[in-house]
Amino acid sequence: MRSTVTAIQMGIRAVGVVQLVLGLAFWTGNLLGLVDLHQLLGILLVLGLWTQAALAHRAGVPAGLVAAAAVLGLVVPVVGLTQRELLPGSAHVVVEVVHLLLGLGLLALAENLAVRAKARLAPVA
Repeated sequence: MRSTVTAIQMGIRAVGVVQLVLGLAFWTGNLLGLVDLHQLLGILLVLGLWTQAALAHRAGVPAGLVAAAAVLGLVVPVVGLTQRELLPGSAHVVVEVVHLLLGLGLLALAENLAVRAKARLAPVA
């Protein structure tokens, strides 16, 4: 199970970097044709977070962190998929910053779950 946790951790890291690059490109008005890809990758990140949370739960990671992953996994796509309609005009930057912070929080929580799960699992011989 330790190698599965590591594989998912690496996948989340890789997709997270792509998401950050795409998000910054969108923020500067570039690559807007890739918004659908960004949304798809965001959904994959949430699925990765939930998978990591399930594995962490099996490894004995505290239930509060697992529950936080479940909740964050619900909040991120709701904000991501509705952000165009939230606070239109000059105040929209607030929604964009919240979206970025939620994404970074997702990545940090997934990493935390992976590290804690691997610490609780016996090393592979």
